[in-house]
Amino acid sequence: MNISEGVGRQPLFTRVITFNRLEYVSMFHSCIYLSLLICAFVLGNPEPATFVLGLSHGLIWIGMSLTCIAAARYKVIPYWLAVTVAILGGLGPFMGTVGFIYETRRRTRAASAQGA
Repeated sequence: MNISEGVGRQPLFTRVITFNRLEYVSMFHSCIYLSLLICAFVLGNPEPATFVLGLSHGLIWIGMSLTCIAAARYKVIPYWLAVTVAILGGLGPFMGTVGFIYETRRRTRAASAQGA
């Protein structure tokens, strides 16, 4: 038995890293990235704001990529969503957010179909 697991309980990772939390962080990442785009292209690249937003985007992307890959291994999210976040997230995290929204709707439809 792993130290992070109790008898009859789920692993610590899946208790801390949930689908909803990943979805919220993805939306936050998209907001940071949108702010970076506005700062860089609309406001004329003011420093240090552009640097801080760019650094934030990069660090959040790395963290989200590693976390989503691990979350896919623990079956918190599907593999296609982890790949979307990890591969496309560096260029534009909007695709990861769209993926989370799509998966939320798919899960809602599946749950209502089972209940009907």
